[in-house]
Amino acid sequence: MKVIIDTNIIIDILQRREPHFQDSYRTILLGLQEKAETLLYASAVADIYYIISRNISDAKKVHEKIGAINVLIKICDTTSEDVNTALSLNMPCFEDAMIAAIAKRVKADYIVTRNEEAFTGSPVPAISPSQLLDQF
Repeated sequence: MKVIIDTNIIIDILQRREPHFQDSYRTILLGLQEKAETLLYASAVADIYYIISRNISDAKKVHEKIGAINVLIKICDTTSEDVNTALSLNMPCFEDAMIAAIAKRVKADYIVTRNEEAFTGSPVPAISPSQLLDQF
């Protein structure tokens, strides 16, 4: 099974946001245990850097966290094809449409997010971490 991980899942882990931390962490563990292929889209890394740097003033610690993400999760590139696909999708948020387009291109089974409603119109279904974990 191949899944694209949404930014909110990674932020849950890095900032230990409750009550979401456990399910988000267990979702990433699926990839580490080779039960699922977990992917993160490249632009999410910049978003994650920005978000966590607002709460962590030590740039070295932020860099370490980004480095850990790069080791733990496969990073997908973004292509011009993804932009064209995203523009053709009937989705109100372009960022979410980009995620959906990338998920389609890499043939992901799911987009794992805590904001499933944002992916209405996506060619790849969106599910929550708990819904994904229920499949294992």
